[in-house]
Amino acid sequence: MNPVSEANEPLSSDAKLEIQMLHDRVLVRMPSNDGERRSTGGIVIPATAQVARRLSWGDVLGVGNNVRNVKVGDRVLFNSEEQLEVEIQGDAYLVMRERDIHAVASERTEHGTGLYL
Repeated sequence: MNPVSEANEPLSSDAKLEIQMLHDRVLVRMPSNDGERRSTGGIVIPATAQVARRLSWGDVLGVGNNVRNVKVGDRVLFNSEEQLEVEIQGDAYLVMRERDIHAVASERTEHGTGLYL
């Protein structure tokens, strides 16, 4: 079944459809997973090493109309293992609820911690 436009004409396969997030959803660019990490002391930690669950930082690319504290362009802290992944044009993104975001790093400083990225 082909999608149909408002004029009841089939959409062409090269039509570009803009993605709009709904309700309290946030679209975040997935962090790059290089595999191994390096500690602040310079020790290489292989990807296979068992470590505590880690939160990840990501960039917000879209927000729904009911999102109140996060804006496009913010960096957010979240648990990537508990989020839904979607592939768009070959790139991986995460879709999450605003309530699943633990912190926001932005230039707006209403209630900051005094720590900076």
